[in-house]
Amino acid sequence: MSRLNKTSRNGMLALLVILLILFADQWIKIYVKTHFYLHESVHINGWEWANLYFIENQGMAFGMDMLGGTVLLCLFRILAVGVLSWLLVQVIRRGLPLGFIVCVCLVLAGAAGNIFDNVLYGACFSESTDWHLAQSVPIGQGYGTWFTGKVVDMFYFPLIDTHWPDFLPVIGGDHFIFFSPIFNFADAAITCGALSMVLFYRQLLQEALNLFQQRHDNEDDSLTGHPDMQADDDNT
Repeated sequence: MSRLNKTSRNGMLALLVILLILFADQWIKIYVKTHFYLHESVHINGWEWANLYFIENQGMAFGMDMLGGTVLLCLFRILAVGVLSWLLVQVIRRGLPLGFIVCVCLVLAGAAGNIFDNVLYGACFSESTDWHLAQSVPIGQGYGTWFTGKVVDMFYFPLIDTHWPDFLPVIGGDHFIFFSPIFNFADAAITCGALSMVLFYRQLLQEALNLFQQRHDNEDDSLTGHPDMQADDDNT
């Protein structure tokens, strides 16, 4: 297979992975938002340790809120998606392994998925409450405005739900839950992609980061003049 054909194939596969993740993420979020009351919880397949538990937050991963508001975090995500998109194009052009490309796609699509919530949901949905199901509404008649939407989280897996032994100092008798964060499909994609890069593609990850650093250095050189040229000017 020629290099051009391999690049095209990997590019199409990368686009397919991103679109599938975005579709799955948004389908799950919209279904939960329009069929669950806020804080409603149901067991998945009857398992007590696997739940769909509907909450909303300002946009941090795993159900956390962020000081500074939704708009700031959304703008940061958009910048991150731009950087990741450029990086994805570079790793595809250089023919890096498909597994690494998929990892980058997971992180990129996950970040983009949560952007949709921030940008659109405030303008397109009514508010979710403990007694009111959200509905899609004409654009501009939602519970907020553009860039103020809340991120929908729903996956909750309290694998261990118990109490610390009474004889332990300080924490004895306290309630303990192992893995209490509530997250969404986009969060899972980001986590899986990032962890896989660190565990299995650490060297390639460093190479990819070096590409971004080289681009940044080249932009600096174009603004200030090439260092070698400056040195020649100083010598003259």
